[in-house]
Amino acid sequence: MYDRVFADFDAYLSEKKTWAKDAHPELAGRPVAYFSMEYGLHETLPIYSGGLGVLAGDHLKEASDLGLPLVGIGFLYLQGYFTQHISEDGWQEALNHPIEIHEHPFLPVFGEDGKRVTVSVEFPDRAVTLQIWEVRVGRVPLYLLDSNVDSNSEADRALTARLYWSDLNFRVAQEVLLGVGGVRALRTLGYNPLVWHMNEGHAAFLTLERARELVASGHAFADALEQTRSSNIFTTHTPVPAGNDEFPLWLIDKHLAALWPELGLSRDEFIDLARNQQPWGETFSMGILALKLAEGRNAVSELHGRVSRKMWHFLWSDRAVDDVPITHITNGVHTANWIARRMRLLYNKYLGEDWLDHHDDPDLWSKVDTIPDEEFWAVRTHLKRKMAFYLRERARVQWLKDGVHPVQVVASGVLINPYDLTIGFARRFATYKRAGLVLDDVERLLELINKPNMPVQIIFAGKAHPADEPGKQLIQQIYRTVKKAETGGRLVFLEDYDMNLARYLVQGVDVWLNTPRRPLEASGTSGMKAAINGALNFSVLDGWWREAYNGQNGWAIGEDADLDAQVQDEADAESLYETLENEIIPLYYDVGTDGLPHKWIERAKNAIATVTPQFCTRRMVKEYVERLYLPALQSNGKVEPKPKRKKK
Repeated sequence: MYDRVFADFDAYLSEKKTWAKDAHPELAGRPVAYFSMEYGLHETLPIYSGGLGVLAGDHLKEASDLGLPLVGIGFLYLQGYFTQHISEDGWQEALNHPIEIHEHPFLPVFGEDGKRVTVSVEFPDRAVTLQIWEVRVGRVPLYLLDSNVDSNSEADRALTARLYWSDLNFRVAQEVLLGVGGVRALRTLGYNPLVWHMNEGHAAFLTLERARELVASGHAFADALEQTRSSNIFTTHTPVPAGNDEFPLWLIDKHLAALWPELGLSRDEFIDLARNQQPWGETFSMGILALKLAEGRNAVSELHGRVSRKMWHFLWSDRAVDDVPITHITNGVHTANWIARRMRLLYNKYLGEDWLDHHDDPDLWSKVDTIPDEEFWAVRTHLKRKMAFYLRERARVQWLKDGVHPVQVVASGVLINPYDLTIGFARRFATYKRAGLVLDDVERLLELINKPNMPVQIIFAGKAHPADEPGKQLIQQIYRTVKKAETGGRLVFLEDYDMNLARYLVQGVDVWLNTPRRPLEASGTSGMKAAINGALNFSVLDGWWREAYNGQNGWAIGEDADLDAQVQDEADAESLYETLENEIIPLYYDVGTDGLPHKWIERAKNAIATVTPQFCTRRMVKEYVERLYLPALQSNGKVEPKPKRKKK
């Protein structure tokens, strides 16, 4: 047995006083188990695709900072996430580059006998073996499951090779491995978590494995559910159907037929746990499974909470919509990870050297007004120059390495001017995010960006899922517009968006643009990262921005209202152009005799003061602890039996 019991967790953290030890000593000894399909820890570890993974990585980093006993479970994707190349015609090409284990901080987990620790997950026709790797995220251990084991078949070895298989047959097997295999891995490593947190529905099978453990020790299934539900937490991240996995029933029969007898259930009773009626037939919904078998349920912004309660009302049809038991905890970002070094030094000087220790305190940020405008603007200008230099070097490498067409080099940002108003739009290219909204009237946009003495630059970046044809077509549409000579190099598309490029953009642009079709953006976090670095948000009143916007810390696109899609698209495009032309561009170029845009700087400081304390993971993780984790601990003080498994 590879013993990792957290009984001596206080000793483990004894080198430093932490918030968790001081505020909630009752948490010591029993960690939170955090399950996520992806983790965005660093650009060199390509086991993430986008915002969900970056949020999970930030959650682990903040748990480490706060001294929260937490352990993560995910997958080691040996093929990584794809590298994006944009062809001369603007088509996204997906390239896979296998991870070289020895070049990354993935540590194999060994038992006391010196052998690799493995767990087995049974399917009706075979068992799949998983080996375990560990990555240390500060104080937090992250365990990554890997089916690339010699004893597995070639098909099974590929199950954990790639993130988000589009083949549903692979996807459902992968999610069984995450949920069931993840629980077994933690048991084998000696953990007995107090809370089991599912970051999206991908890990929902963990609820059934936990129930199966108790059934195996003699409990009835209903009793097993009752004992485990209170310590299950489920965070839903999107109202978009593609983000909520549902599987045809024949796939559930294929992969899980051996499980329902172990739970003492018939096939229909098992399917009823997550049955969903769709226009094309019945499905097994991972979201429904998680919602039914978790006591703690949360959306990721206030508006998303309202949308989720309405969306899942049919599960609690005897209640009013407002009484559906789904709360919200708005997302945040790990401030220390996303703030520019120069900006951090500026805060050290005027907020105090210890500002990071209590950056979730709103009172601290009143000191931002004491930063002299000239010093603030000097840092902002430095960050823009740094971004421009980085874009030129990327273009140079692309020119030398790939032999691309000269127009593609221009489209990559070599003509970016670090002193012109620069707008950033970077995110996953799903159609509901409406990346093309700013191109709704190209002629009008060209007039705006090429206005004499008031030029505007817009930088686009982002990937579409390899199976998302509409998303790839949207990239192509934007890229073709970017390449037009009339843009003067002021429209840019940067290929292969990752955490490193994101860091340059959120630190270097003046305005962060976000144009989702409301209310489909559950939260979003990229704009938070931009705000802590002094950029201003220009966004639809959806997700987190609806809570943050105060009229003086950025700009809103459209209205705080839900409209028909076509009506919303037209109204938002008009609002975008009008605000750009009449407010944003004039304000940026309204400079005093000293050459500084004082009114712009005032607004930027307002953004920093209002966004940083409220939309950081320090506030977010504390809220998870106090609103979800502690109630789970208080209602479930029992130590779960640890089932004995036969060695195979």
